[in-house]
Parts: sequence; structure tokens; C-alpha cells
Amino acid sequence: MSPRILVIDDDPELLTLLRLGLDSPEFTISSAQTGKEGIQKAYQSQPDLIILDIMMPEMDGWTTLEYLREISDAPVIVLTAATEKKEVIKGLSLQVDDYLTKPCTFAKLKSRIRAVLDHKQGGRGSTRPIIYDDGHLRVDLRDQSVTRRGKPVALTSTESRLLTSLLRQKGQFVSHRELLVDVWGPDYAEEVSYLNLYIRYLRQKIEDDPEDPRYIRALWEKGYYFGGNDVLVQDLYMPPRVPA
Repeated sequence: MSPRILVIDDDPELLTLLRLGLDSPEFTISSAQTGKEGIQKAYQSQPDLIILDIMMPEMDGWTTLEYLREISDAPVIVLTAATEKKEVIKGLSLQVDDYLTKPCTFAKLKSRIRAVLDHKQGGRGSTRPIIYDDGHLRVDLRDQSVTRRGKPVALTSTESRLLTSLLRQKGQFVSHRELLVDVWGPDYAEEVSYLNLYIRYLRQKIEDDPEDPRYIRALWEKGYYFGGNDVLVQDLYMPPRVPA
């Protein structure tokens, strides 16, 4: 049975385009034009994934999302015209699984849908299970669990893919481009600011001091690497250049 996708957006023309562009043997699409209608449909149909607009009248996307989280554990991809950084950060704090801005090509949207669904189904694209445990941070991506100081850490599927990509090459420098292509796909290869934002939020979740990270370290203007206990991170770290 193909994955069931619910699209919630107040623009009827966009809903028609999304239904035409996504509905296929690969996906089964349903839609709602208001947050309230979307909540009702999510409760009735229990979709495998929800695509959600933010700027809707009466009940905006953030309020809709809060209600959705009470009735469904389906991953949520935000698709919105809201491009402000504060909106992206708010989405991450509310555990959305991806954040795309309009206009967005069908190819890019399908790529993100496949990646999120693949993660939900256990990461079929993974080459091997990832387990890291240093007594402080434990990451077991066989069951998608992360704990810090024994307390569960909730990661979105995008954050989990990013952490997985770094862990697979623990102690090795991974370029911005490689991370972007691996986690988001080829369409995102140049979106370094997007990667930096997710790195920032991931650090806030797994680091004791996000401003002085122990695990996710930076190679200045080049990329990132996962440090942990077994790598001399000071040998790889390059401090910011100071203007003459």
C-alpha cells in the first residue's frame, strides 16, 4: 500500500497542483483547506506523512501542529512562504521533520518526502547501524534513540539523518556539500546557511555547551566532523580568520 500523505493548505490552486504532482502509484494524497479540517482528517485517516502550510487564516500552521501532535505521530514537512529565520527556528523547536519554502519543485518535495518516510521506516538507505556510547551521549539509530546524561533527546528525522551522516565518518572531516547532498539531496548542495542552522539546533540538543561543542565540531568555512572522545579535535579545528 502506498504511503498516505495529507496536505493542509488554504490555497485551493496549490492543493490541486500538489494532488496532480504527487498523486501516483508511489503516494496517495488527501487534502484539507483549513487547520481544523486537517486535524479532523488526520484523526480519521492517520496519514503516514503530513505537509503543512503555516500562514493560514483562523488557525495558523503552528497551532494546527500542536493539535496534530496530540493525535498523530506522523512526520510533518512544513511547506510555506514564510522564509524568516525565526519561523524556521520555531519549526525546529516544534519538532517538524523538514522545512521547505515556496515555491518548491515537485522533484525537491518528492525527494524530501522519500527521505522522511525512509527514516520513519528504519532508514533503509543506511549502510550499517550506528551506535555511539561514551557514557554521556548515547546514539542508537537502530531504534532511533538518543540520550544525553541518561535523558531522552527528541530529534527530528532531518536532525537524525544529519547526526547519522556525521557519525558514519566519526573523526573525519565532512564537507558542507557532502553533508547537504547526503542529508537533504542534490538540490540543496549549495545551501550552507541551511546546514549551519540545523547544526546549531542539533548542538543545542546534544551538547552541554552548544557554544563550545564537544561532539559536532567545525572546520572553518569548510565543513564539520563528529569528535567524541576518540579524536584530537584541536588538531583539526581552524579558528576564524582575523582581518588584517
